[in-house]
Amino acid sequence: MPDVTVFRDVLRNGFDQTDLPWVPWTEPGRAGVEYVVLWGPDPAGDEDSASLLLRFPPGAHGDFHEHLGHELMLVLDGTLDHSDGRRFHRGDLVVEEPGTRHQMSSAEGCTVLAVRARPAAARIPEAGEITTGVGAGA
Repeated sequence: MPDVTVFRDVLRNGFDQTDLPWVPWTEPGRAGVEYVVLWGPDPAGDEDSASLLLRFPPGAHGDFHEHLGHELMLVLDGTLDHSDGRRFHRGDLVVEEPGTRHQMSSAEGCTVLAVRARPAAARIPEAGEITTGVGAGA
């Protein structure tokens, strides 16, 4: 029988969630981001989707990447900064379509639920693409 995992009160401050198994995301272009895998790709089970809790301490950033499938991001706490200048706050739900390119960061810190239908691919920003000035290629 499949297991059911429950994460209680995910809307509390992400930095108070010390009971979760946070892991530093050490990958080129990323700085300071931590994550908890809710589920991940399973090539043996023909599953490409993934879901993560992400925690961005103030000043943390992800890499610049392109979405190969849809991504849903729900800001649970704090403020998430998009490389195009938009800011998303607690309760904002963001849906990125396949082909979108960005880098996410947080000047103030935030916690995000991210669900990806397919993996994302690291990219180097092209001329004219707005970035936070940090991350892949920097």
